[in-house]
Amino acid sequence: MRGIILIIALAGALALPGCIARTALDVATAPVKVASKAVDLATTSQSEADEKRGREIRRREERLGKLERRYEKQLEDCRDGDRQACSDAQDTYAEIQLVLPTVPAEPDGN
Repeated sequence: MRGIILIIALAGALALPGCIARTALDVATAPVKVASKAVDLATTSQSEADEKRGREIRRREERLGKLERRYEKQLEDCRDGDRQACSDAQDTYAEIQLVLPTVPAEPDGN
């Protein structure tokens, strides 16, 4: 019985320095890991910035498309004699002129 306890104690004593060394390594590297994570959260990668810009451009293009469709409908109603539609078309055209410069032009495929 004493032999088994001695073997278990000896095995535990041999395994313990590995655990202590690993814990010491984890404690020593923890500040570096935390700082690295903080930098990752605080900075935006180029691809993330590109994705954000792309989403914003698509949002503006969608807004411009809706305004253009509304404007065309209002012009059609205006031509049919609806004076309110003429006034609304002018307002919509003014809004289009505000949004248009914020949407990048498509490159020519020529």
